[in-house]
Amino acid sequence: MSTDIDHKSLKWAKRNVEINDLSSRVNVVARSPGSSLIPLDELALESIDFTMTNPPFYMSEEDLLSSAKKKQRPPYTACTGSKTEMVTPGGELAFVVCMLEESCALRARVQWYSAMFGFLSNLVDFIEQLRSSGIENYAVTEFVQGNKTRRWAIAWSFQPMRPAQYVARGTRSALSKNILPCVTEAEVMSVEMPKSIGEFASKITAAIESLDLISWDWDTQAYEGTGRAVDKVWARAWRRRKKREQQNPGENTESSISKSDPRCMFGFKVWIRVSMKEVVVGCRWTEGFDATAFESFQGFLKSTAKLAANVK
Repeated sequence: MSTDIDHKSLKWAKRNVEINDLSSRVNVVARSPGSSLIPLDELALESIDFTMTNPPFYMSEEDLLSSAKKKQRPPYTACTGSKTEMVTPGGELAFVVCMLEESCALRARVQWYSAMFGFLSNLVDFIEQLRSSGIENYAVTEFVQGNKTRRWAIAWSFQPMRPAQYVARGTRSALSKNILPCVTEAEVMSVEMPKSIGEFASKITAAIESLDLISWDWDTQAYEGTGRAVDKVWARAWRRRKKREQQNPGENTESSISKSDPRCMFGFKVWIRVSMKEVVVGCRWTEGFDATAFESFQGFLKSTAKLAANVK
């Protein structure tokens, strides 16, 4: 689905679709100023995978000209964007905030919402609004064209699957760490090469297998495993609840509820990397909304790796 409000742009978009024989795959939709940006209901769509937009950067033609005058060097190419492609009331920030407001109504009907920013200050302001809306599952990256042009992209989701860290924190710009999304990957421990890497890995996997997990799969060749849990099942608090549950079978505890309705609260990946002199144990947060669960799991995995390596 491709949308636009400019009649000339729509005409050429439809022509491009026809020339490339994509009519069965791309639907070009005319919109009007003020109409919804993500018209799922109007197009009778229950859900879509993602949105992608390059919004108009400027809030007025005066804003556009003022920005051009601030540049130290003239552009290498002429600007070919139409007025509707370059200017919108409130500029790019207002445009993407409108997307955010619509996303808060549509929520998981779109797997990932994404947009591009031309100004870093607008990206920072938007992330603050994103987090104020209670959205913590997001990703930031940047596009660099040579040494001259730099743009940024933001994506956010109401679903629990977490992007890889190189995607979620894919920018080298001077962003404050508290603006970037949560860390999703960590090396928890490195130890000298054990006598038997197989035995070392077996001790770690045995400890994970002993947990009350929804699922756990370990690849013995790659030394990687993925698991899913209903809660912090490695924590003392969970074990205490389980013990109470065993002592009082009729008690309606959190663990008994989770067992009957095993919705994943925390998904993870564990890996062991082997080099010439050392072994590194790490993990990745793959699913869920609770960052403290990932921090807690890192502690469990570090303790487990220490025991496996006989490190005090």
